[in-house]
Amino acid sequence: MDYALLLSAFERTHRERGWPRQRLLHECLRAAIRSGQLGPGTRLAATRVLAAELGVARNTVLYAYEQLASEGFVLPDRRGTVVAGSTGVPAALPVVDGQDGLSRRARYLRGVAGQDVNAALVFPADAMGAFAPGVPALDEFPLAQWRRMLERAWRALTPRQLNYGDPAGEPALRMAIAEHLRVARGVVCDAGQVFITDGTQSSLDVCLRAFADQGETLWIEHPGYGGALAAGRGAGLQVTGIAVDMDGIAPTHADWLATPPRLIYTTPSHQYPTGSVLSPARRMALLERARAAGALIIEDDYDSEFRHGGPPLAAMQGLVADAPVVYLGTFSKTMFPALRIAFIVVPAALAGAFAQMQAQGAARGRVAEQLALAEFLRSGLFARHVRRMRRLYRQRRDALGEALQRHACAGAAIHGGSAGMHLALRFEDAGRDDLALSRRAAQEGIVALALSAHGTGDSMREGSGWNGFLLGYAQVPAEHMDGLARRLGALLPV
Repeated sequence: MDYALLLSAFERTHRERGWPRQRLLHECLRAAIRSGQLGPGTRLAATRVLAAELGVARNTVLYAYEQLASEGFVLPDRRGTVVAGSTGVPAALPVVDGQDGLSRRARYLRGVAGQDVNAALVFPADAMGAFAPGVPALDEFPLAQWRRMLERAWRALTPRQLNYGDPAGEPALRMAIAEHLRVARGVVCDAGQVFITDGTQSSLDVCLRAFADQGETLWIEHPGYGGALAAGRGAGLQVTGIAVDMDGIAPTHADWLATPPRLIYTTPSHQYPTGSVLSPARRMALLERARAAGALIIEDDYDSEFRHGGPPLAAMQGLVADAPVVYLGTFSKTMFPALRIAFIVVPAALAGAFAQMQAQGAARGRVAEQLALAEFLRSGLFARHVRRMRRLYRQRRDALGEALQRHACAGAAIHGGSAGMHLALRFEDAGRDDLALSRRAAQEGIVALALSAHGTGDSMREGSGWNGFLLGYAQVPAEHMDGLARRLGALLPV
């Protein structure tokens, strides 16, 4: 396909529209796909190759491909990008001119899930195993006390509270969360800035819809959280992966110039999946540059309560006055995933408009659970439980680290154990196939997710420089670590 000739003809036809170059290329390719000039299964030119052929910046091509993907016209695979259709789409789910019952965006997200090597390792609660990340020590949760609080909440409910609840969440819970965050995390907020959701993914989805328009740029960490990648692309944003090093997300001056962000998603207290902690200097620099660029930082503080090397670090949100930060938190790690309660803290200047948007489509209900959680926070039981889990997880982290040193650290190094519920075992040999090793571990009943499968953005196919295993230790008793690490080490080539 002569892309230069195709683009030239398209440009002549649509010159009066005055589109920018990236929009022009996107529209040109979309028209070629719709007309059949680029048929199903056609492999598009690599972004670098096409940029050179057209004499444009690579970001122009990246934008066009990202937009086509978010609309379902193309699908990424291991070798690049193909036009959606019979190639790259399961035969059992044919796509015929978009009439398979799904939107283009849904078909695209289905394609993303299909290429996620770690997706095959997602498992239901009754199949939990070592070393599944993000799963707390559920057998240590004070269930009897929680049950009593739930019963009290149900007994106290009035008929009026059986109606649809406040779309922002129960006022008692919002106030309790604000009080907890001010003391435990240094977050500067009041209850009016706190909004309840049913999980971090829901928080991400609503934030991307509220604070960015389709086509604007979202930075996410590379490697990073796949849920942020899916949310960004699902919202029609241009997703750019920003490299992570030992001090966290590390945007360069060139990144700020080439792809200025509207939103920046980061996990500063315990980066997912590498476990690195964003240094104080990086935190301040990111806040300053984001403010100057008119960008908002989405700070995902998913497991910050579990700091093993001293007290928890203060949240970025409270480091400077009127910080350009939207703060996300969840009770899935500190309590239990089935609770399905998370929260967003919105900057004060945006809280009113955000509340109006939430009122249009937020889930309303689960009043008893929210009121019970408010009592759990106010009573001090939550803080007591977190302190117990912090001690327990520190013991389990130490046991796992020592076991890995004995059995699995030849040609590998441990990273990210200073906080959270997981650590990373990084291979020194970048060519070692952690994907194949992860599959072998799964066959042995061990969940050791591949670090290389956590790439984000277009750079997912270029490699993140992180190769190894993501190992969650919170739910694994310390006495089991040695045997599990020995079995894991036996899978690794000498």
